Amino acid sequence: MAIQDQVILYAALVAAVILHEISHGVVALAFGDDTAKRAGRLTLNPIPHIDPVGSVLIPALGVLAGLPVLGWAKPVPVNPARLRNPRRHVLLVGLAGPATNFMLMALAALGARTVLASNARIGDGVSGLFDPVGDPLFLALWFFAVVNLFLGVFNMLPIPPLDGSSLVERLIPRQHLATWHRFRPYGFLVIFLGLFMFNFFSTIIDPFLDALADFVAG
Repeated sequence: MAIQDQVILYAALVAAVILHEISHGVVALAFGDDTAKRAGRLTLNPIPHIDPVGSVLIPALGVLAGLPVLGWAKPVPVNPARLRNPRRHVLLVGLAGPATNFMLMALAALGARTVLASNARIGDGVSGLFDPVGDPLFLALWFFAVVNLFLGVFNMLPIPPLDGSSLVERLIPRQHLATWHRFRPYGFLVIFLGLFMFNFFSTIIDPFLDALADFVAG
């Protein structure tokens, strides 16, 4: 991958993870918890959100090594006790992140499809057709769509501490929550094994990625 492409991909990932985290805080604020607001985390300024490992080191290594490009920002602080209906609203706060990623993916994919279609029409009848690989605007939209798809699907996995685990917690009867909470510390191990050793995430994401590419190509 060219240096320009790597920079665009990295910028798209950082923007996506920051917007993911902001969405948690915005929804929490709507339900009565202003913890994120008081911590200065409801801002588009990337500095308060950047995690040195998750926002810089891991994404950069992934881009350079051609590995799955994953990353995270500092988690937005949420105090469930301040939510008006903690058990229900924690679920909605958790799902706000993936929902935001899917919305951004749809907008970016629509933009990439429009750019591709417009330039293809311009290229008809002339010596050279539009080459999307070399177009920075198309690449920015395409990469932004892809990283938001990855983040949305990945975070919907029902594995702690991913956002999908909040759905599991909402469905589990209260009397069994203690057992679930004992499993939570091992979530990162499950994610690591599934992602890097058994590669199950590629099996999950590939059909979505193919569908996204088909949509953009028209």
